[in-house]
Amino acid sequence: MKKASCVAAWLMAGTLAIPAIGQELVEAGPSPYDFITESWMKPFAPEGFTFGGTSSIVVESDDRIFVLQRGETELPNPLPADYTTFAGSMGWNVLRGRGRVWNNILYVINSEGEVQEVWDHWDHLFTGTDGPGPHKLRISPYDPEKRLWLVDETGHIIYVFSNDGDKLLMTLGEKNVSAKDETHYDLPQDVAFLPDGKILVADGLGANKRIVVRGPDGHYISEFGEGGDEPHQFASVHSLALGPNEHLYALDRDKKDVKVFKQTAARNSAAYPTFEYVKTWTGLGLPLDITVTESAAWVTDLQPPKVVKFDLEGNSTYVFNLPVEGPDMWIEMHSLSIDQHGNLYGADNQAGRPQKLVPKEGVDPSLIIGRPYVPR
Repeated sequence: MKKASCVAAWLMAGTLAIPAIGQELVEAGPSPYDFITESWMKPFAPEGFTFGGTSSIVVESDDRIFVLQRGETELPNPLPADYTTFAGSMGWNVLRGRGRVWNNILYVINSEGEVQEVWDHWDHLFTGTDGPGPHKLRISPYDPEKRLWLVDETGHIIYVFSNDGDKLLMTLGEKNVSAKDETHYDLPQDVAFLPDGKILVADGLGANKRIVVRGPDGHYISEFGEGGDEPHQFASVHSLALGPNEHLYALDRDKKDVKVFKQTAARNSAAYPTFEYVKTWTGLGLPLDITVTESAAWVTDLQPPKVVKFDLEGNSTYVFNLPVEGPDMWIEMHSLSIDQHGNLYGADNQAGRPQKLVPKEGVDPSLIIGRPYVPR
């Protein structure tokens, strides 16, 4: 395998000696967002069904917001009195597939929560899945075709669809086959995109504990990362984000931290990309997703469900909790995405639904999550 170009820099003894940044999170403050759940999206499932575990959401525009759910949830008959519009209102947790039917996995809404498209012609890719199922959606900011990347955790596979959902353009991995080699994954979790078209694959939650570098056409280039107990080593690679100064942020769900790497090779060199480990941010409960802006990193976290703001040195600067009761309740914000107006869209993998959060009038703008940084 051609690993040397990626790993040589961060395997140096001096690099491994860099300590983790250990800290307690700052005390939670008020939410900078209003919750508008009751006036926003309602289930579009047929009678007797509702949202399933919603694992990912990605905003392309006001008119096209892609949502990934792990099937729908079949409701009990008769319905309990406490049911409103989602499984969590009945006290159900759908993470393990309670009531699951593999219908309507992918759909598109607008910013008003109105369903624009349902890609049910791709449901067959997931029907019969024995496990959590599809995990993450992404669109490359460099892709003029705005292809939709879907990472299927349980299937050990990545699908790339045309933006209109008509075509399956590329498949990476082999369905239901896990391995550690140039063509397979073991519970992949996420993808990120480099300016020259290369792809980083978080692989992931299984035994591999690595980040794989692939070319624009999906061919294997190299990989870096390993399992272990040292600060630079992974227990899992759950989410990826790129930030200023060619830094890569890799969220380790199971070590409850964020590992920071820096790009050291020139973009036009044969060695690109070469990532050197920098440091690890700690102090999180169970981190799930990360987005990085020009000046901050935002992490969705559990225990309790919350959103944590870090500066890019790894210092926690603000935390706000998510409500755990009532119509706006969360069990977890498994994924987040931001639109051009500063609205926050989140996907709840356990209570089962997407939600929209709107910036409060007059709120400090530094507390509002910005659009993701795009390296140029």
